[in-house]
Amino acid sequence: MKEVNGEKLMADLQAVVEDAEALLRATAGQAGEKVAAARARAEESVRAAKKRIGELEEDLIARTKEMADSADTYVRENPWQAVGIAAAAGLLLGLLMSRR
Repeated sequence: MKEVNGEKLMADLQAVVEDAEALLRATAGQAGEKVAAARARAEESVRAAKKRIGELEEDLIARTKEMADSADTYVRENPWQAVGIAAAAGLLLGLLMSRR
């Protein structure tokens, strides 16, 4: 569930960055010292956000790979326990779905 939330957060952050970039492009022709200063701050914030999004994405991918490797190792070392866990999860999911 954390990964789904992480992916949603990444998508939301990317949308915010894209919107901020669009706003910066739309105000490119505006003159004035205050506007220029605000644009400079906004551009720096967008650059920092893009960098952080990239770092978060790399971290999310690395953690997902680690979890997949751990699951693979567990299943290879304990195949019958993995089958039992999968069967129990399937049964529980089937019971929950039949209630609706």
